[in-house]
Amino acid sequence: MQKSQKLSRLLGDLQIISVTTQNNRNSQAMKKPLQLLIGVIVFSGLALICSAFKNLPTLIQGRKIENTSYGLGEVLRYRIHYGPINAGIVTMSVLPNTHTINGKTAYNLRVEGETLKSFDWAYKVRDKFESWVDQESQAPLRYAKTVRENTYFNQDVAIYDHEKATLRNKQGELEIPRYTQDIASAIYYLRNLDYSSANIGKRFPIDIYLDNQVYNLNITFIGKETIKTDIGKVRCIKIKPKLVVDRVFKNTDGMTVWVSDDENHVPLRIKTEIQVGSLTVDLITYDNVKNPFNALIK
Repeated sequence: MQKSQKLSRLLGDLQIISVTTQNNRNSQAMKKPLQLLIGVIVFSGLALICSAFKNLPTLIQGRKIENTSYGLGEVLRYRIHYGPINAGIVTMSVLPNTHTINGKTAYNLRVEGETLKSFDWAYKVRDKFESWVDQESQAPLRYAKTVRENTYFNQDVAIYDHEKATLRNKQGELEIPRYTQDIASAIYYLRNLDYSSANIGKRFPIDIYLDNQVYNLNITFIGKETIKTDIGKVRCIKIKPKLVVDRVFKNTDGMTVWVSDDENHVPLRIKTEIQVGSLTVDLITYDNVKNPFNALIK
């Protein structure tokens, strides 16, 4: 296969990874090629929810979750590759300053995804997801999405009311399960849950808001493993999210996720099978983690 053909195939595969797809090749429907890739990283903390559901009454009746896993100024950077080809970068950041929203002190969490500059001539992507999260409950108070993909531009802003179990956005008011997360907040919320009593094979749910919909997701805790990464050998927790088979995913258990088995619970690697080939997301750099990186084997 010629180099130009490989590039065209790659770009085509990236474009079908979206929440909305069209079979018509000439359609101008909205394409969101990196939103799913960013969403994939959400699952990297899901193993931590396994034991959290043992305290379900606390979660429902006004929860308090101590943040022991991340701090102001943390930056995690990931490489996305399609087979052997580097396709993009995802950066997850905890901004260095807190904000006050409705009398609550909030972290400003940011997840950004972009195609490599070598792809910009064909399909340029600059996506950003932000969440302002209550320090006490680890619940999102405000969410903002900015998507820039070629000539397509889209924004979404959502305000949460967890007491009323509602969310307000530009479409109006949406009923949601209490403590529904979004793409950015879910990662950090799940990093703070106690996984020590999780049983292998247990499946647990989490609710995530995206584009005026709430997705009810499930994951399975499948054990622990030591893996080689760009930063060295790392002891990991290993999980499998249950997926919906569609034009993107080949089967329901085609994704595997590894997170660091220490107090930081850093997402390290995600592998997923898609209809054409596979995608891998790998941590390449980290800065200002809250605790010693004890899962990293020297």
